[in-house]
Amino acid sequence: MKTKDWFSSWFDTPYYHILYKHRNDADAQLFMQNITTHLQLDKTAHIADLPCGKGRHSIYLNSLGYTVTGGDLSKNSITHAQKFENDKLHFEVWDMRESLQNKYDAVFNLFTSFGYFEDDNEDLLVLKGMKSGLKEGAFLVVDFLNVIKTKNNLVVEETKEIDGIEFNIQRQIKNGFILKQISFFADNEHHSYTEKVKFIDFDKMKGYFEMAGLTIIDTFGDYNLNSFNEQNSNRLILVAK
Repeated sequence: MKTKDWFSSWFDTPYYHILYKHRNDADAQLFMQNITTHLQLDKTAHIADLPCGKGRHSIYLNSLGYTVTGGDLSKNSITHAQKFENDKLHFEVWDMRESLQNKYDAVFNLFTSFGYFEDDNEDLLVLKGMKSGLKEGAFLVVDFLNVIKTKNNLVVEETKEIDGIEFNIQRQIKNGFILKQISFFADNEHHSYTEKVKFIDFDKMKGYFEMAGLTIIDTFGDYNLNSFNEQNSNRLILVAK
């Protein structure tokens, strides 16, 4: 029997969404405004948001006037997001390792939604899959964390209480991954999940893009689209064609 991938189980629980309910929507919206302006995306553009989670980026992009299709492996997240659908906003269950069925003016991979897999070839499949969904001249945007700054500022242990649940979080970098162990007691039982994101620095990311046949045209270090600096930038944002 095949064990479920960590993201298949954790992202599909209500607890994931409780832990991250205070994510900064203002930052996300600022980024969407800045990147669509920078790319000069016309309001007729069709954007794919993959993976989209519960659709917060997709919904905001749609509010800016874009046609948006959001895809995610989590059926629960997609069921939630589908409540917000309209003529120009749709959500589907997608596995981002598979080729996209349609062509888009831009494909967005946001908020560290890359580097989940043990095998580098699966991460390459994600990039190749997203590339397959690009129209001629279209853009791929990958918004990843800056692993060097993350390593230098790693908070090894912390506790967060949200909605009456005490989440105990431990972080470490091991075997090429940034690991976050999350344990808590809720609904009369103990729960334990691990988030894993591959330790991909700028050079390794460039190698991935080259192997996927993608050309990087812009690199930014934050949602204001300032230049990337490996020591100081919070994000590693890549725009490719």
